[in-house]
Formats: sequence, C-alpha cells, structure tokens
Amino acid sequence: MSDFDSNPFADPDLNNPFKIGHSLWSVETEGGVRGCSCSTNEDPSVTQVTRNVPPGLDEYNPFSDSRTPPPGSVKMPNVPNTQPAIMKPTEEHPAYTQIAKEHALAQAELLKRQEELERKAAELDRREREMQNLSQHGRKNNWPPLPENFPVGPCFYQDFSVDIPVEFQKTVKLMYYLWMFHAVTLFLNIFGCLAWFFVDSSRGVDFGLSILWFVLFTPCSFVCWYRPLYGAFRSDSSFRFFVFFFVYICQFAVHVLQAAGFHNWGNCGWISSLTGLNQNIPVGIMMIIIAALFTASAVISLVMFKKVHGLYRTTGASFEKAQQEFATGVMSNKTVQTAAANAASTAATSAATSAFKGNQL
Repeated sequence: MSDFDSNPFADPDLNNPFKIGHSLWSVETEGGVRGCSCSTNEDPSVTQVTRNVPPGLDEYNPFSDSRTPPPGSVKMPNVPNTQPAIMKPTEEHPAYTQIAKEHALAQAELLKRQEELERKAAELDRREREMQNLSQHGRKNNWPPLPENFPVGPCFYQDFSVDIPVEFQKTVKLMYYLWMFHAVTLFLNIFGCLAWFFVDSSRGVDFGLSILWFVLFTPCSFVCWYRPLYGAFRSDSSFRFFVFFFVYICQFAVHVLQAAGFHNWGNCGWISSLTGLNQNIPVGIMMIIIAALFTASAVISLVMFKKVHGLYRTTGASFEKAQQEFATGVMSNKTVQTAAANAASTAATSAATSAFKGNQL
C-alpha cells in the first residue's frame, strides 16, 4: 500500500522517514520481485531533533476550528519603550521677564548717558586747553579766512567750539549758514538783474541797486545782527540779545521786500520775475528761482527768530539786565570816560570863571 492511502490521523511516527525500524524494502526487477528484510538502528541526530519538540506542539490540532495559536507561538504584546521621566525646567515668570527687560533698558540708558557725559567732559577739556593757549598767546583773528599774503588780514575771531556753549552751538551755526545763504542769494540777484537789463534796457537802475545791496547788506548783516548774536551766546549778554532782536526784525522786513521784488528796487522778486517772464522766458525762469531763494530766506529767518527767542528766555536775560550792562559798558569805556572827564573839567572851569567874574563886580 502506498503512502497516499495511509491514515492522516494515525500516529505520525508511523510514516516518519527519519525513524527507521524494521522495514521491508522491496525492489521490482525484470525477473520478479526480490525482497529483503533488514534492520537498522535509529539515527542519533534524528532522535535528538524529534525529542526536542517545543512544548505544546503535540496538543496543537491544525484542523481544529479554534483560531487560538499554539502555546509556543503566542507572542507577547509590544510594550512601548518608556524612558524615565525628565523634568523640564519651569518657564520664567512673565513678571521676571518684564523686570529683566526694564533692567536692560535702564542699563542701556545709563551707558548712553555716561557716553554723553564723557563726550561733554572731553569737549570741555579741549575747550579749556584752547582757552589756556589763547590766554598765553592771545586771540588771533581768523575770519574771514584770507591767505597770509593777502594785503588785508582777518577782522574777527570765530570758533564755535571755544566761544559758544555746547547746547547753543547748533543754533549759532544755523544762523551763520543763514547769513551765508542770504549773501549767496544777493550775489545771484546781481546776475538776475543783469539778465533782465539785457532784455529790457530800462532796468539799469535795478542792476545798479542789486550791486549796492550786495555790497551793503552782506557785511552789515554780519556785523549788525550775526556778531551780536554770537557775542550774546558767548558771554550771555542781555544787551547783545536786544541789539540782535532789533536789527534782525529790520533784516526780516528786508527779506520780505526782496521776495516781493518791486520795480526799480534792485531785487528779482516775484513781481519783477513775472514781468521778466513776459518779456523773455529763460530770463523769467532765472528770476523766479532767485525770488524763490528770497522767499526761503524770509521763511527761515522767521523760524530762526522764534528759536533764538525761545533760547533767550531760557538764559535768564531781561531788559533790566540789558540796561545795567549798557550802563556798565558805557561807563567802563575809556573813550566815554575821557569825554566825561573833559566835559566835567570844562564845566568846572566855566563855573569857576563865572564865580570869579561875579566877585569882581
């Protein structure tokens, strides 16, 4: 009987090919059937394998309806690999963060103030050294800056870092630049009036007056209102402040008239510019540019007047101080003292002569 006819529910060891007992081997030949019987011993390696069967395998039935896996094949559930808990550092309290920011801002502000104080201290130290040098060698005029071989030397001494306090240096420099701006505008006004004279031969008066205004207003404005302002901030003089305000108001009125540009006044203002534009467009455009410069000069003059007046109020100057300074300055002037002494001696001589003549009569 072949192996296919064997009972599948029989003992598995019955047909185990590795377990060889007393078996009958039959070999089919041409002459018939030759049979032999032999007995062999069991293989040790096979026996060892068959004995090391996993536990529970004998009870496992593959044809059973139960879906329960054999005991040996049961897998343990996957247990997540948990690490020991690590405590995270607690977040900083918002209040502490705000305090730290405020502390950093306060420290930055202190550093900024310290740098500013150091800068001012260095500036004061430099000014002190320069004042010492000036006291030893004397002040040497440096304005206007002229060549050494020029026949006329400088007439004024000007140094903002030495004479003017730090808080007023910017204002004084702006006034100096305003004076230069007005001087350049007057210089350009000459060329505008000259071009207008070429277009209209009856404008010779304006051309001549433009030269006069440049020659007259440029030095007079420097001496009459800029230098008093420079001296007022240098020595905190109330009298010089009042001189500046009086002259500067007149200067502002001149700026307004120059911006207007009346005929035969020697200014390329708006009225003259529109007239020149009707006669010649390029000349009119040139005159309009000069009129715009005169207008800008008037506007900036008004703004700087308000700024200087605000600084004047903070310096503690007053009209009473101006009167005292004027009286002190007049009485301390050697020329005035000499004139007063001469007048007093003349009056005394006249009185004595009159008294002597009266006694004789």
